[in-house]
Amino acid sequence: MTAYPAGADDRRVDALALQGLVAAIFAKVGMDERDASHLAGSLVTSDLRGVHSHGTMRVPEYVDKLVAGGVNARGRPHVIRDEGACLVVDADNAMGHVAMRFAMEQATVRAGVIGIAACAVRGSNHAGAMASYAMQALPRDMIGLATTNALPTMPPHGGASRLLGINPLAVAIPAGRARPVVHDASFSHVAHGKVRVLAQRGARLPDGWATDRNGVPTTDASAALEGLLLPIGGYKGVALAMVMGVLSSLLSGAAYGTELGSLANGPRAGQDGHFVLAIRVQAFEDVSRFKRRVDALVDEMHRAPRAPGVERIYAPGELEFETEDASRALGAMLDRDTRTDLAGVASMLGVAFDPGLLA
Repeated sequence: MTAYPAGADDRRVDALALQGLVAAIFAKVGMDERDASHLAGSLVTSDLRGVHSHGTMRVPEYVDKLVAGGVNARGRPHVIRDEGACLVVDADNAMGHVAMRFAMEQATVRAGVIGIAACAVRGSNHAGAMASYAMQALPRDMIGLATTNALPTMPPHGGASRLLGINPLAVAIPAGRARPVVHDASFSHVAHGKVRVLAQRGARLPDGWATDRNGVPTTDASAALEGLLLPIGGYKGVALAMVMGVLSSLLSGAAYGTELGSLANGPRAGQDGHFVLAIRVQAFEDVSRFKRRVDALVDEMHRAPRAPGVERIYAPGELEFETEDASRALGAMLDRDTRTDLAGVASMLGVAFDPGLLA
């Protein structure tokens, strides 16, 4: 998880009140109450988990998409192709969060019958953090996988133009007494949304994460917003991003890479694609034995010798779970820009709220 530097104006905001306000904002621009509540919950949960790049900072952007950007506030995702373990969903130009939730529901129900199921999605929009969709499989003792396409922000290996999306992958694996193992990351060193957060906070990027608009390596987050994000592992990160793009786009007929749009002009509404997979553990192995072995893997990681200066080793997803637990008790940590933007959108739409909530 990218560690965001604390700002002098950061403060805690009550999570339930925040979610209620964000849900009211989305309902005001036409979403039905269930979808508005789900979208708000996804954004607030991202903030609680410390993944601010996919949190409530996105509210003004999403409102703009729903009001003037051509996204269907009441889009109803539906299955358009059914081949047993393989499903294709048309999102009806709905918000991607709505489409992805529907897709994983379909996949887990089908995997409950035949053991494994995949769902490819077209006609969608930005879907936020992938972890929440992968984790939908966990209560059913299933492994969940979720990936999506993204606007091109990354060059091919040896290139100097925005050609590839960072196309993140999330995987959630059930455990017993340990936390579920949850991986959610893009195939660049940092997601574009995280660069936006770091730029807001005046932070610098580590060397090797990005270039400026001229292709010159930079640690200036503001310059990186206009430049290129660099892949993890060189050509390996490029290849994995391409693979996720194929799964997310070509299987369903959604847009791929530059077909989706550009950072300069924004994405084309209703062109995003996603892909989810659900695997019922019991179809392969006894669930209790599987979970015990996952617990043992986590324990082994915790007991591993630590490098100098390292106080603790975390299993994938563990830090986010602990951050969420603490934030639900203390409130979501929001920076001043996010609070100001939320207050501005609510006021513009005539959504009543306590000014002290976002002060």
